[in-house]
Amino acid sequence: MVMIELASDLREEGNELYAFLSSLSAEDWRRPTPFKSWTTQDIMQHLIVGDWFNTLSMTEPDRFVELMQRRTTARAAGAKSSGVEYLDEPIAQGRDLLSQWHGRFNHLCDLFNAADAKTRMKWVGPDMSIRSAATARLMETWAHGQDVYDLVQVDRGATDRIRHIAVLGVNTYGWTFQNRNMQAPGPAPCVQLVAPSGAQWRWNETNDKSKVSGPALDFCHVVTQGRHVEETSLEVTGDTAVKWMAIAQCFAGPAEDPPTPGLRGSKR
Repeated sequence: MVMIELASDLREEGNELYAFLSSLSAEDWRRPTPFKSWTTQDIMQHLIVGDWFNTLSMTEPDRFVELMQRRTTARAAGAKSSGVEYLDEPIAQGRDLLSQWHGRFNHLCDLFNAADAKTRMKWVGPDMSIRSAATARLMETWAHGQDVYDLVQVDRGATDRIRHIAVLGVNTYGWTFQNRNMQAPGPAPCVQLVAPSGAQWRWNETNDKSKVSGPALDFCHVVTQGRHVEETSLEVTGDTAVKWMAIAQCFAGPAEDPPTPGLRGSKR
């Protein structure tokens, strides 16, 4: 039941992104977004590679491990790659890439829908559960979709699907510091958020002296590093919460810094 709901939310997120990207002009696909100056084409290549790696790990784990070994060796030798050369068909361009991604994306959603949430799967680092993998794909799809919304300066509405991202953000409190070779400055702060629907979400023990509260959408923007905390409406109380929100990172990979205030959005 968990995977059916999660796969459905992921599919809805992807379908919404597909409809939005379908409305863009050819020029919009070539313009640099606020995210590392990646173009929309770059972002969609990144998403299709991530989806493909998940599909491969779930369907051909031995091939996935061999591919990751080759990729690690190439990187150690100084080669830089987006991973597109590992796909089993040539990468498309523009709207053809959009259709290619959408077909692969829906296939991955089908795989997640039929999977056991607790099953472990191979990944770039340690193995992870299918549930964690699906949550990460929803986060990536949502966060990189935001990069394109920011590019064309379109305000997208939020849904309670972002709860999956909020949970990931809360659960990666310790990882944020560990990834920077830092000790967490204290117990995880209380997180109290208002969902897009108006529902109240809360995690960790109630503590008015160590707390992050406010719109769930803003929290998700911060933990995915789409916004600097200073340009959101979050209320951050206590030294531990302040240090966390300044560097929060819910995604894997090397430590990244949030965008400078004003680069991606403005305080509402």
